[in-house]
Amino acid sequence: MCCVYGDTGLGKTVAVEQALHLLPGRVPVWRTVAGVADGLPQLRASLCEAFGLPSGALTHRAGPASQALMRALVEPGVLFVDDAQRLTPPLLDYLRQLWDAPGCGAALVLCGAGSERALARASALRSRVLTWHQVGRLEASQLPQTLTLFHPVWAEADPDDLARADGPPLPTGSAVFRTTPAAVGYSCGVTVAPAYRSWLWPVVAQLF
Repeated sequence: MCCVYGDTGLGKTVAVEQALHLLPGRVPVWRTVAGVADGLPQLRASLCEAFGLPSGALTHRAGPASQALMRALVEPGVLFVDDAQRLTPPLLDYLRQLWDAPGCGAALVLCGAGSERALARASALRSRVLTWHQVGRLEASQLPQTLTLFHPVWAEADPDDLARADGPPLPTGSAVFRTTPAAVGYSCGVTVAPAYRSWLWPVVAQLF
């Protein structure tokens, strides 16, 4: 298990996605986002959907849903749960129960601003986290090289524009960097910035 945390708008989700792209293509990756004020039925439904299971038929059948998820988790792969700070202790304990099931072969990556604090309230799951990675803000001197890797247009950008790209989150809650150059970078299939590699590679190395 791995927990990736840090302040809002620093590119945690982008960085984890890039790390997951470094895995061999044969390794399945399942993704879900924790909802606001979700209860156990909603979490089960989102997990079933992530694994391609018939969530409609299983959502309100706790036993069969959990058994189906345990069978799915036997396959080696990675479940990426974003906004994990929204998970309450009972939901985190449910994840622990799934991962404690005999034969579980999947890795769990929990990501979100405050996810480390959420895990602190679920000691049983916290004790099973193997790696912790805090994402910090890039230094101003790292911006030109980092942004250029996402799209070459940033190589000619004015330094003031680069500073704005690294500025505070937008009113929507999304980071400026994440919603502009990062989005363009994904469409171009570029590699992740070297500044992130120091912690991305350990994430990938510890997944299995």
